[in-house]
Amino acid sequence: MEATFVIQNKLGLHARAASQLAQLAMNFDAKITLYQGEKSAEADSVLALLLLESGQGKEVKVVCEGSDEEGALAAIGKLIAEKFHEQE
Repeated sequence: MEATFVIQNKLGLHARAASQLAQLAMNFDAKITLYQGEKSAEADSVLALLLLESGQGKEVKVVCEGSDEEGALAAIGKLIAEKFHEQE
């Protein structure tokens, strides 16, 4: 399963947001990969997520494979839509 989301929070996929995403990804029995342009990152790696350099307004494609893929995609989409719970 895959979907494309737009990073909406002001600071983009910075350290705290990447950490939240990685922790969320570890709750699912699915391989979760984020793609931005030519770059890709495993969702359970904070460092890999930071290397995507996803800023506000950037599109990221999230691909989930495994038994929890539907729930994982929905949860990650919700986290991104909620701007990683940041107050702006």
